Amino acid sequence: MSRGTILVVDDKPSMVQLLQRLLADKHHVITAHSGEEALIKIELADVDVVLTDIKMPGIDGVALMQAIKARRPGAEVILMTAYASIQSVVEAMRAGAFDYLAKPFEPDDAVLKIERALSFKRLRDRADALQDTVDGRFRFDRLIGRSANMHKVITLLKKASSLDLTVLLLGETGTGKELAARAIHAESDRRAGAFVAVNCGAFPSELLESELFGHAKGAFTGAVHDKKGLLEEAEDGTLFLDEIGDLPLPLQVKLNRVLQEHEYRRVGETRDRKTNARVVAATHLNLQKRVAEGMFREDLFYRLKVFPVELPSLRARPEDIEVLANHFLIAARDRLKRPDIRGLNPAVLRALTAYTWPGNVRELQHALERAVAVADTDEIAVDDLPAELLMGRDRIALGNVASLPYREAIELLTHQATRAYLEALLDTVSGNVSKAAEKAGLARESLHRLLRRHGVDADVHRA
Repeated sequence: MSRGTILVVDDKPSMVQLLQRLLADKHHVITAHSGEEALIKIELADVDVVLTDIKMPGIDGVALMQAIKARRPGAEVILMTAYASIQSVVEAMRAGAFDYLAKPFEPDDAVLKIERALSFKRLRDRADALQDTVDGRFRFDRLIGRSANMHKVITLLKKASSLDLTVLLLGETGTGKELAARAIHAESDRRAGAFVAVNCGAFPSELLESELFGHAKGAFTGAVHDKKGLLEEAEDGTLFLDEIGDLPLPLQVKLNRVLQEHEYRRVGETRDRKTNARVVAATHLNLQKRVAEGMFREDLFYRLKVFPVELPSLRARPEDIEVLANHFLIAARDRLKRPDIRGLNPAVLRALTAYTWPGNVRELQHALERAVAVADTDEIAVDDLPAELLMGRDRIALGNVASLPYREAIELLTHQATRAYLEALLDTVSGNVSKAAEKAGLARESLHRLLRRHGVDADVHRA
C-alpha cells in the first residue's frame, strides 16, 4: 500500500512516541498533544487517518472528531481510550468513527486498523472521483461567469482539453486553478485515467521527491518497501502540480526530463521508467521573475509554458460577482440545511461588488457560507457578511462607497464605525464585557448583541 498521512493525537507524550515509531516506516506521521493543536495541524496537511485519544483536557477525542469531519470530511478517525465499553464503542461509531481501539492494545492491532481505514478512504476517494467524472462535476460548466474575461478563459481551456499538451495555469490564489485543471482532465481523452493532484509547496523537498517519483526499498532510512510515486499513479491520466513555482531546483531538473523524455527514476533506482502521464501545472507566482532570480530553471519554464492560461482575478470580472454569489448561496443553503434563506439583500450585492476580493472566488465562497450559517432572517443582510470584508486590510474605498445609494453607503460606513468603536472600547477594559457595557452606557445584553452583530470577539481583547 502507498504511503498515507496519519495524525496521532494524545496528551501522553509516551503514547505519541510509541505510535510514531510504530507507523513511521510506512507512513508520514504528524503528531499533536492536544485537540487544539490537532485542529491546527489538520489545516496544514491533507490527512488521511486520525488516531486520537478520547480522554484529553480541553477538546476531547469525540469533539475533535466532529471538528475534523467538518474541516476534512474525507479523513477517517479511529478513537482510542482506556475506558473501553460496548456503549462507548456504539456511541463512537454513531458519531462517525471508523473504528475503536481499546488501551492497552497490541501494536499489530493498531497497525491493522489504520491500514483498513486508509484502504477504505482510498476506495471511497476513487469512487468519488469516478462519480465526479460521471456527474460532470468538474466540467467547464462549473467555471461560472458571464464576463468576457471568463468566456475567453473557458474557450482556451476547452482547446487545452482536446490537445494532449502540457498546460500552465496562472493566476492569483483562489481563482479556481485546480477546478480548471480537473475540467481539462474530465473533458480530455484521458478522463478514464486518474487525476492526481499534489501541492509542490506542501512537502519538504526530500519527501516531495519520493512522493512524486517513488522510491526503491532501501533507498533511505525507513524505505522498507518499494513505493510508486504520484507520477506513476497518474499513468494514462493527468498529474496536476499545484504551486509549481515552489518546486525545489533539484526536482525541477527531474521534472524537466519527464516533460522532455517522458522518463524518470524512482529514488534509489538506476533504471529509467517510462511515463505517459499528462502534466498540468499551476502557480500564483511570476515564473519569469523567478527565472531571473535564479529560483526557477529557464528550460523548465519554457517546457511548462506550452499552453499557458491565465485565470482572471475576481476584481477583473466584477460582473460575475452576482452570479457567483447566488451560486454559492444556493450551495451553502443546501449544505447547511437552511431552506429558509431566500436570497441576498440588495445592499449585500452592492457591498460584495464594492469589495476588492484579495482571496478571489474562494474568499467569496467562504463569505457566502459564513453568511448563510449566521443569518437570522430569510434574507442575507450586510451584518451577516464576514467582518473582514468590511473592516479588514482591504476595507471598502471611499470612491466605491460614493458610488452606492445614500442609505446603503451609510449602512456600510455605520457598520465600519460601530465595529471600530467596539474594538477600541474593549481594548480600554481588556475585554471585560461588563465594564465595557458600563462605560458605554449600555445594558450588558445589548452590548453582547452588538458584538455578535458586528463580529467582534471580546476574548481577543483580554489582557
